[in-house]
Amino acid sequence: MGANSSSISELPDNEYLKKLSGTEPISENDPFWNQLLSFSFSTPTSSADLKLLEEATISICTSLVEKNPRTGNLGALVKVFLSRTKELKISAECQNHLFIWQAHNALFIICCLLKVLISRVSEEELQLHFTYEEKTPGLYGAEREDLLEELLCCLIQLIVEIPLLDITYSISLEAVTTLLVFLSWQLFHKEILRESIVHRYLLHGRCLPYTSRLVKTLLYNFIRQERSPPPGTHVFQQQTDGGGLLYGIASGVATGLWTVFTLGGVGSRAAPQLEQCSPLANQSLLLLLVLANLTDAPDAPNPYRQAITSFKNTQDSSALSSSHPHTFQINFNSLYTALCEQQRSDQATLLLYMLLHQNGNVRTYVLARTDIENLVLPILEILYHVEERNSHHVYMALIILLILTEDDGFNRSIHEVILKNITWYAERVLTEISLGSLLILVVIRTIQYNMTRTRDKYLHTNCLAALANMSAQFRTLHQYAAQRIISLFSLLSKKHNKVLEQATQSLRGSLDSSDSPLPDYAQDLNVIEEVIRMMLEIINSCLTNSLHHNPNLVYALLYKRELFEQFRTHPSFQDIMQNIDLVISFFSSRLEHAGAELSVERVLEIIKQGAVALPKDRLRKFPELKFKYVEEEQPEEFFIPYVWSLVYHSAVALYWNPHDIQLFTMDSG
Repeated sequence: MGANSSSISELPDNEYLKKLSGTEPISENDPFWNQLLSFSFSTPTSSADLKLLEEATISICTSLVEKNPRTGNLGALVKVFLSRTKELKISAECQNHLFIWQAHNALFIICCLLKVLISRVSEEELQLHFTYEEKTPGLYGAEREDLLEELLCCLIQLIVEIPLLDITYSISLEAVTTLLVFLSWQLFHKEILRESIVHRYLLHGRCLPYTSRLVKTLLYNFIRQERSPPPGTHVFQQQTDGGGLLYGIASGVATGLWTVFTLGGVGSRAAPQLEQCSPLANQSLLLLLVLANLTDAPDAPNPYRQAITSFKNTQDSSALSSSHPHTFQINFNSLYTALCEQQRSDQATLLLYMLLHQNGNVRTYVLARTDIENLVLPILEILYHVEERNSHHVYMALIILLILTEDDGFNRSIHEVILKNITWYAERVLTEISLGSLLILVVIRTIQYNMTRTRDKYLHTNCLAALANMSAQFRTLHQYAAQRIISLFSLLSKKHNKVLEQATQSLRGSLDSSDSPLPDYAQDLNVIEEVIRMMLEIINSCLTNSLHHNPNLVYALLYKRELFEQFRTHPSFQDIMQNIDLVISFFSSRLEHAGAELSVERVLEIIKQGAVALPKDRLRKFPELKFKYVEEEQPEEFFIPYVWSLVYHSAVALYWNPHDIQLFTMDSG
C-alpha cells in the first residue's frame, strides 16, 4: 500500500500483504521484507481495536494459510524476525530505533497470523506450517520442528534479556502477547489439554534453562507497572504537518511503505480504563498465570509452577536449594507493595492466592509484615462489593482470608491495628474500628448476602471457617461487630424455625395424600443446623478463650438471650450450649443484683467486673477450632478455565471470536 493510504478498509488490497499471502515464494533475503516491515501505527490497545484489524485482514490470513504449504512464506517471515532479534540487545543499548522497529513489526505480523492459524488448524498442522520451505513446497525435512521451537525460545530470550526501555516496551509487550497466543490452544478445547506440542517445547529442551529468569522477569514486569510510553516512542518523532497520520521515516528506510494507518488516530488517547494500568504488567501477569497452571508433563512437574512456589526474598542469605532447580530471588518488599496496590483485578488476587498457598517463603514474609492492613483491606473491599464481583474473584479473596487466619499471630495482630474512617463501608459510619472487627463485619455480611442470594454452601463453609479460626483470638470486638455476630445467629435461628415448620406441614400433608412426593426438608434442616452449630462453636470459642477481652459480645449475648433458649435442649446443640447458657445465667444474675434501669456504660462495667470474677474452670473446654484450606484433588479443572477466562476478558489487544471458544461458556467469565 502506498504511503498516502491510512484506512483499515484498504488493507485487503495492500500490495505487500497480497504478495506475502500470494502464490510466489519469497526468500528470507529478499528486499521485500524491508518494505513490508517499514510501517508504523499505534499498536491496538483494546480487543475492539484488534477486532477491527482482524476483520480487515482475515482474507489475507486465510490466503496465507492456504498457500503457505507451497510458498513457505510464514517460515521465511519467522526467519527474518529471528535474524533481526540477534542484535536487539545491542540495538537497545545503542538506541537503534530502526532495528527494534522492524523487529517489532515482524513479530506483530507473526502474532496476527498465529492467532488466525491457531483458531483454525490443529497443532500438528501449525507445526507443519513452520516447516514448509520455498524450494520444495509441501515437503519438510529433518529440521521440521526446529523453527517453531526456535521462535518460542527466541521470544523467551527477548523477554528476559532485552532491557525494558521506552523504545523496547512495544516489542517486549508483543513478545509476551505472542507467547499467550501460542498457548491459546486451550481456548478451543473443552477438555483440559494435558499434552501439547507447544507445552512440550516450553517444559523441556531449549526453553527449560530460561524458566526461572522468565518467571522472575514476568513478576518484575508486574511489580514495576511500567506505563506504556507515548505513541511513536519506539519509532520516530511524530510529524505535526496538518495533523496528518504519517510518522517521519528516517533516511535509509525503504521507500515502499505498505501502510501507515491508525486505529482511532496515531497518538490518540487510550481508553480511560487503560490509562490507569500497564499493558505490559497486565499481559505479563496473565502469561505467568497461564504458565503456572500448565498441567505437569508425564515425566516431569511443571517447572514454571516449581519456580513460583520456591522463589525467595533477596534479603534471604541462605543458599538456594538444589532440590528446587528453578528457584530464584526477588525483592519481597516490592512484590508485597504491588500485590497490595493491584487487588482490583482478578489476576492479581489469583497471584496472591497462589503465592500464599504454594510459596511458604512468601506466606511467612506476608504474615510477618507490620502493615498487614495494606493487604487485607483491598481483600475485604472485594468481599464487601460482592454484588459487583464475579464468583471466582470472591472465592479467591475468601480463600486468601482463610489461609491468613490459619496463623494465630495474624489473628492476634489484626485486633491491634486500629483503622480510621472506612469510607467504603456504607451500612454504618465507622470512625474507628480494629482491622479484626472490620474483617468480622465483612465476612458476616458475605454470609448474609449468600443466604439471601446465591445460597452457595461452599461460600458459607469458608466464611465460617475463617471466623472459627479467628474466634479464640477475638479481642476488644467493636460493639457493631458483636451485634452482627448475634444478628447472624438470629437470622439462622429464624431460618431454622421456618424450615422446621415447612417440614412439619409437609409431613402432615403427606398423611392425606400418599401420591405427592415430599420435598427434601430433612436435607435443608441438616444444612442449617450445621451452620447454627458452627456459629455456636464460634461464640463458645470466644467466650472460653477471651471472655474478659470482649464485653461487647457478652452485652450483645445478654441483649438477645431469648434467641438461645430453644437450643438448650436440642440434641444437636446441648453440649455446646452449656458454656453459653452458663455465661448468660452468670451475667444475668449479676445485672439483676445491680438493680433496674442500668445505663449501657454501667452494664458494660458490670460485665467487665464479672468477667474477672467468673471462674475459668466452670467453662467446659472444647477442641480448638482450626480449619485449614485444602485444594481440591484436580485443581486444574477449576484454575485453567478461570485463568483463560481472565485472558479472554482482560488481555490487552487480544480478540477471539466468542463463537470459537470451547473451554468455557461466555457467560461464565
